[in-house]
Formats: sequence, C-alpha cells, structure tokens
Amino acid sequence: MARRVTILGAGLVGSLLAIILKKRGYDVTVYERRPDMRLNLMSAGKSINLAMSERGWRALELAGLRKDIQDIAIPMYGRYLHQADGSSAFQQYGTNNEAIYSVSRGELNRKLMTLAEEHGVTIKFDHKCTRVDVAENRLHIEHPDGSTQTIDTDLLFGADGAFSALRNSYIHMDRVDARHFYLKHGYKELSIPPLEGGALQIEENGLHIWPRKNFMMIALPNTDGNFTCTLFMPFEGKDSFEQLQTEADVKAFFNEHFPDAVPKMPTLMEDFFGNPTASLITTFIEPWHYKDKSALIGDAAHAIVPFYGQGMNAGFEDCTILAGLMDQYKDDWATILKTYDDMRKPNGDAVAELALKNFIEMRDKVADAAFLERKKIEKELVKRYPEQFISVYEMVSFSHIPYNTAISCIAAQDELLGKIMATGNFFENIKQDIFLQQLDKWVAGYHESVQQLDFGHKDD
Repeated sequence: MARRVTILGAGLVGSLLAIILKKRGYDVTVYERRPDMRLNLMSAGKSINLAMSERGWRALELAGLRKDIQDIAIPMYGRYLHQADGSSAFQQYGTNNEAIYSVSRGELNRKLMTLAEEHGVTIKFDHKCTRVDVAENRLHIEHPDGSTQTIDTDLLFGADGAFSALRNSYIHMDRVDARHFYLKHGYKELSIPPLEGGALQIEENGLHIWPRKNFMMIALPNTDGNFTCTLFMPFEGKDSFEQLQTEADVKAFFNEHFPDAVPKMPTLMEDFFGNPTASLITTFIEPWHYKDKSALIGDAAHAIVPFYGQGMNAGFEDCTILAGLMDQYKDDWATILKTYDDMRKPNGDAVAELALKNFIEMRDKVADAAFLERKKIEKELVKRYPEQFISVYEMVSFSHIPYNTAISCIAAQDELLGKIMATGNFFENIKQDIFLQQLDKWVAGYHESVQQLDFGHKDD
C-alpha cells in the first residue's frame, strides 16, 4: 500500500510535487501557512517574475502540466541592455533561437494549487508548521486564532521555503551542517505598465537589464502588457536604499541612472514607497533527508539568489529526479531519499554559486564590450563545434546537464576564450586557415579536459 505523503508548503515546488505523487497513487495532504492566495490576488508572496527554462518545463511535462502553464508564459530570447550612456543592445541567449520564459510567480502558484486540487490533493491553508519532531515525523501546527495541534505524518517533504520549519528542525539534530548568508543587496518591485491603448512600452520578448556596476534594474514581461521591474541595490552606502528616503531622492536617482525608463514608470513613487524592500538569502544544509521519513526539496533545501533564473527550475528539477528514483526503486523510500540527497546536494551547491556569479555578470559585465564580444564568440563556437563546446549559460538554461558539471566547465572555458581573444579580432581571424587549424586544436584540448565530467544526456 502506498504511503501517505504530507508536504509542508503549497508554493510552486510543493504543489508540483503533490501532483506528481498523487498521480503515482499516493494520498497527499499539503499544509500551507498562508491563507489561500487565490481568494486574495494581492497575497502572491514574493513577486520577482520567474524565468522558466528547460529544467522547469521538463518537470511540468512529467506532471502532464506543460500545456496548462504555456498559456501564462512569455518567451524571452535574450537580454535587452539599457546602458548608462543611453545606448542599448540585444544579446541573444541561445544559438538556435532558444528562449527562457517569463512567468508571474503568483499566477503560476495559483494555477498549480488549482491543478493539485483537481488531481485530488488536499491543501489545508492557515496551517503554520512551527516545528517538526523529526524522529517521530510529528508536526506542530499553529492556527490564526492561536490554537495549536499536532499531526503525525508518514512520509514528509519540506517544501516550505528558505525558512522551512522542517529545515529548521533538522538544524537542531546531531551531525547536521547548516548555514545561510544574505547579500548586502536587497530588491524592490516596480512597474512599467502598457500605454492607455494597451501598446507595450518596451520590447516584449526579452529580459531588460539596466546594468549599473554595483546596482541594476531588470524588467520581465507579463501577459497583461505590464512589465514587472525589480531594482537590486545595496541596503547601505553609496547608491543604496538607505539614501533614497524622499520623493526628491528617488526622482534624482532615477533621472540620473535610468533616464530612459522614468517616462515609462508613471507609478514609480507609489511603487517605490508602497512596496517592501526585500532581502536575498542563500542557504546550505547537509543532509537533505532523514532516514526513510522526510526530506527537503526546493528552496527548503537550497534557497538561492534569483540572478540565474534557476531557483524555481532547480526546485522543479528536484521533483523530476525524485520521480525518476520512484520509477527505479518503487516504494523503497530509504534508498530513494538517500540517492536523491546524494545526487542533488552537489547540484544545489553548484546552482547557488552559479547564481551569485551571474549577479556580478548581470549588473557589471554585461556593460563591458569585451564581455559582449566573448558572448558572440561563444555562440560561434557552439555553431562550429556542436559536439565539443556548449557555453555554461546554455548548459544551465537550455539543457539538463547537471549544475555541478556546468560550474566545473567555467575555468576551462575561461582558458579557451582567453586564448582566442588574446589573438585579436576573432571574426576576422576565422577567415584564415592557419587560425582555424589552431582553433581546432584549442577546442579539442578543451573538450578533452572536460570529457571526464558527467554531462548526462545533452539533448534530453
């Protein structure tokens, strides 16, 4: 008989996991600390738009939900860079017109909750888990009226985010290593609405970035023509949130650094002073599971900063891996959870590091001419050597190559691109046979150096 499954958290990963488990015959109950967000459209929680990429789509396809979600997703084929000097440039993401997809976190969460219930999952709202007796798998629940209850569970998953009650309960156990750290930067949501007639104010099919060295603004499209903008900047010091205390401060700052965006942001002051300034956390914990009884998944296991657009994708990929292990080991949950932990923990650590590295790239390097040239060269290498070279960005966003493999390729790619760029103008050089012969050798050397890594099935 299939075990009864309890999931903490009806967010994106918890709702998706619930559907996957229910479709495999498990009795699934989800406990969510918040009220039902579908009854109050203002209660979407965190609101940074999500960038759905290949790993996320695979998990949705596995759950039979891809078509349901495609309707609320907008393809973004590259970055639109809005430079400080007023110029702009487009930087394509993929080599073959691949895209990442902008999805509203709240809209996606509401849809996944509804689909979970339609599949027979029970979601209990306003059930805040304060702690878990891990050895007994017992939940301590608190209700809005202050009353409490305990619930004994059979198989438990903590999908309750960076401040997970299950994660926090693991921390108090013996031989559990855990740490977290905050960026010195925070974020605030702003908006670029459509014009009165509904026309879009900026290009729809791209991720817009205003890179400004130590801070930046981004904008992602929504299905209603609105763009969700997010300002990332330090909490304190020069060019920081603490310096923007009055409307005059905000007006002067935006006119100086984002003059092209200001006319497109009629609710700037209301948004800036009405929306909270939120923090950005990265968490690590080991192990991710306890015997055959419980496990962490998604942000509860590996909360990361949003700069590679992989937080949701990594959490959804956790679900894919778990589903594959269920297919392989059936109901042997001791083996499933141990293998899941062994497989995913190194990749959780890797995607956290990738996200931090991409923050520097987005706010700083994308404004650099040499960096933009390198990106063009990378795409040419992918076209010329499809079996030997794929850029780290494309590994992460457009394949299922493990994150740990992608990060292991960075140093080798830096070395290869460094050699190429040191020879001068690459696109002139490749017109010469002698350079092409040298290039063949360099790429072959790169390929040989990374051959021992686990690339999985690149085209899956």
